[in-house]
Amino acid sequence: MIIIGITGTIGAGKGTIVEYLINKMNFVHYSVRGYLIKEIKKRNMDVNRDSMVLVANDLRKKHNPAYIIENLYIEALQNGQNAIIESIRTPGEIELLRTKTNFYLLAIDADPILRYNRIFQRQSETDNISFETFTDNEIREMNSNDPTKQNLSVCIQKADFILYNNSTLEALYKQIDDVFNKIIV
Repeated sequence: MIIIGITGTIGAGKGTIVEYLINKMNFVHYSVRGYLIKEIKKRNMDVNRDSMVLVANDLRKKHNPAYIIENLYIEALQNGQNAIIESIRTPGEIELLRTKTNFYLLAIDADPILRYNRIFQRQSETDNISFETFTDNEIREMNSNDPTKQNLSVCIQKADFILYNNSTLEALYKQIDDVFNKIIV
């Protein structure tokens, strides 16, 4: 069983990588976003990025910095198939997954304006925001000394492979294929 963790900046293409791995390589997807949306709805909160950050940080603070990922990993382990866990946002989540065999962390990034245009087009419940809010969200999630809060800059630094999604889908797919040529020997 291979576990692929995915981290990266907002709108960089994490979901595109997930779709590719599901469709081309039959991976099963375990989503932090999906996990948090269920929890947000249980708490009768609005589903938006602020609620996601608040609930995720609360769960990590109450339990441990890798709590959400730990639960998703347990689901993946019970299933036994190659799995994608998306989106890794704290160093503690990486530390937990590094204790597992066959774990690889992919990070993805792209130009900020391109990323904003992507989220504007996808129009999910967390994406209907201004460019200023987009950059404020990213700043908030990029660095923290609190192990229960997002620290994308450290997560990206800890990645086994960093992909850049500034071009075509075909170019991104080639990068993914190159990674898997290194992983599966």
